[in-house]
Amino acid sequence: MCYILFRNTESSAPVEAGESYDVTIEDIAKEGDGIARVEGFVIFVPQTKVGDDVTIKITKVMRKFAFGEKVEED
Repeated sequence: MCYILFRNTESSAPVEAGESYDVTIEDIAKEGDGIARVEGFVIFVPQTKVGDDVTIKITKVMRKFAFGEKVEED
């Protein structure tokens, strides 16, 4: 009898949906969204520009990247 064990080989993202992170926008995507990184993991953030230091809230996490939105500060 042969047993094959399947492991989840996907690395888990270093961010979670609903969580907030302080990031710096490092680049701009083709579509115009800002690009930030957390532990090298790419996060697309609309309405930002290169050099912005912002707090973002993660809205959706995919296998290789995530989407976030800028948190408005009072």
